[in-house]
Amino acid sequence: MICEEIIMSHKKDASGLRNSVDSGDSKHVQTKIMSDIMRDDVETIKDPVNGYTNSQEFRGSITLFDAIPHQDSLDKLCAAKAIETDGRNVRLDLGKCIMCGRCQQAAPDIFLIGSIFETPVKVRQDLIRLSGKLDSQGQKPYEQMGKELKEKTSKILRRSLAIREVDAGSCNGCEVEITALNNAIYDIERFGVHFVASPRHADVLLVTGPASRNMEIALRRTFEAMPDPRIVVAVGACACSGGIFGDTYATTGGIDKVLPVDIYVPGCPPTPQAILYGLLLAVDRIEASKING
Repeated sequence: MICEEIIMSHKKDASGLRNSVDSGDSKHVQTKIMSDIMRDDVETIKDPVNGYTNSQEFRGSITLFDAIPHQDSLDKLCAAKAIETDGRNVRLDLGKCIMCGRCQQAAPDIFLIGSIFETPVKVRQDLIRLSGKLDSQGQKPYEQMGKELKEKTSKILRRSLAIREVDAGSCNGCEVEITALNNAIYDIERFGVHFVASPRHADVLLVTGPASRNMEIALRRTFEAMPDPRIVVAVGACACSGGIFGDTYATTGGIDKVLPVDIYVPGCPPTPQAILYGLLLAVDRIEASKING
């Protein structure tokens, strides 16, 4: 993951930075900012070359233990409204979860946040997790998933997989991770995947953001311009459910309120590995559509 959070937490130095800016000492400001970021000690990828192992600081998959909620206000703690309690059980919607970590801080006997990415799914309901039902799915290394994707794509399409990406009102966090797929570390094109400018050339529509009202028409037109089978992948919590933006006068509350979604990739934002896993599922959808005619 490129960066989980960059938080300027050193507030005691804020006045010094402001004075430096006022005095025109831009070189000092840049050095100070870089020093602050390095001191945050948030290492999101342990070794990007050998195994793409996430750091223990990365917040990804969430496990719910079978414990009675000791706080009646536990559901009010979640800013994204991903948690519901009835006094005996806990219900977590991973499609809404923004991985802030507040639930684990408040109730460590119920919530355990792991350092592996949350697994993408084909059905929205599969992102709902109940207490006492542990999910211990193993995950494959990035390289292995990439090779599988290349083999499947070559077999099913006899060519590369073409993707059209649309930002439907996101904060650009998911875009950073999608862009990372094309960098020198992940280099997704070596697996036969490339991004295209026109939806008429796309096999998959990759969508981020909560589907703002201003993007709704453009999103529909993009989808309608695609050739069949028109596979749609919702990337990130906002795309899956509206996320932290929710369902408001300015947003529709998720991509599936506008378009039929085939794959949901949870996370805020999801890692490049998670997005690649979602593309694997998308190719499965393409294969199923060809078989079913």
